Amino acid sequence: MMNHTAINCEKELTLSVIGGKWKLIILWHLGNDGTKRFSELKKLVPNVTQKMLTNQLRELEEDQLITRKVYPEVPPRVEYSLTEHGESLIPILKMMYKWGKNYMEVIK
Repeated sequence: MMNHTAINCEKELTLSVIGGKWKLIILWHLGNDGTKRFSELKKLVPNVTQKMLTNQLRELEEDQLITRKVYPEVPPRVEYSLTEHGESLIPILKMMYKWGKNYMEVIK
């Protein structure tokens, strides 16, 4: 798990775990679309670089929001899915989506 010892409160902890340009989008796709392979996630988040996607997935795995399953095949197949903690974020992400959709109407 990532080192969160410098965190002062629950809000900071939450933001440190889900912060990052792509983490919420990755969680959104895994929550709505289910288990995905790396290449599928790359297609769903086309503006992310391969390196950044790898880093964001590693951090989400370290923070126990996703699991990474490697199949002993050639070439190797890797799948990502939400953990129970990751699943618990989906209702929050749906509320954030709804808020953003409403806000877009306000600022048009």
